[in-house]
Amino acid sequence: MVSLAALVIPLLALWLWWPVRSMPRRARLMAAVATAALGCTPALLLVLLREGTVEYRTLAYLQVPGGWVLALLLMLAVFIVLRDGLWALAAVARREDWKRRLHTPLLTTGALALAGLLSAWGVANALRPPEVHERTLRLPGLPAGMEGLRVAVLADIHASPINDARYVQTIVERTLEARPDLIVLPGDMVDGDVDSGRANVAPLAQLKARHGVWAAPGNHEYYSGYDAWMAEFRRLGLNLLENRMQLIDVQGARLALSGIGDPAYGRLSRQNTDPSVPEGVPPDIDTVARQAKEAGAQYHLLLAHQPRTARDNAARGVGLQLSGHTHGGLILGMDQWLVAPANDGFVRGEYEVGAMKLFVSSGAGLWAGFAVRLGVPASIDLLVLRGA
Repeated sequence: MVSLAALVIPLLALWLWWPVRSMPRRARLMAAVATAALGCTPALLLVLLREGTVEYRTLAYLQVPGGWVLALLLMLAVFIVLRDGLWALAAVARREDWKRRLHTPLLTTGALALAGLLSAWGVANALRPPEVHERTLRLPGLPAGMEGLRVAVLADIHASPINDARYVQTIVERTLEARPDLIVLPGDMVDGDVDSGRANVAPLAQLKARHGVWAAPGNHEYYSGYDAWMAEFRRLGLNLLENRMQLIDVQGARLALSGIGDPAYGRLSRQNTDPSVPEGVPPDIDTVARQAKEAGAQYHLLLAHQPRTARDNAARGVGLQLSGHTHGGLILGMDQWLVAPANDGFVRGEYEVGAMKLFVSSGAGLWAGFAVRLGVPASIDLLVLRGA
């Protein structure tokens, strides 16, 4: 990925500036070099993250402007395609005046400035704590005892030096004010190792609900020292669902609440007890489906971090899957042409997957490496379950 960025970003910078022929060649080259140097900073940060050569706290703060740069590059890529697509049409139409206007320094620098401002606005939006968004889910086959059950979904908190203890405390307070009956955390609770992040997740111990607080792992738990974090979550009082089902009595209805591991299983991490050995569990829907059936459950609610597992899970008799991972697509437009294809078409909100309902949260936090939101706010999702 880093090698690809080192190749693509300079080409993108050259494509941005080289057609602006009213600028001297040396000026165009210098502008392209400066743009490429700026654009390559996120790739450099990724290398530092992998090598562990910089303290994570410092790196987390550097990642925020790095995300701003990535968003800037995405917007510039869109601008280039539109600009030169229109230029080609003008060439076909033999409109020399439009061809000149499309390759003026003013238009290109204006686009660069606008992209920078939009990206900065996106960063400011991303750093705001989430509000509670309540919605009703209509579910076929929902037992009468579960009618009106209030489920708070806290996906993708990504507690870190950026989403720090104050940020997490705000999430906790707003969640408790919503009076949920059940609280679930479908993965990516943290970034960074336990020693640097313990204080940031401490407020999660305050979460309380009638039917408990339950969590399943996400891919970032596997990147951050899985075993150590699972031990810390247990110490905080979170009930962990690692390829495990728990039968819950909800006003006489037998609810199977389960969680599975993440497809990121097998990823090595410097934070693992032995960095050469993977930690955690692979996703195992067959095990939890069997447990639910053997327990005589009337309804199966599954926590699965990545929504792209939904079609397999629906075939195993799951009634409702709660997921995160996508952060809702982050930026309107990018959500459909970039995030959706990487997640089997699932980005945010409700989906019908066979007989199963899938709900994908936009996430209550954000990974510091791409802290940008435009049109897709962070969310504490309060789901009120109703029969269809």
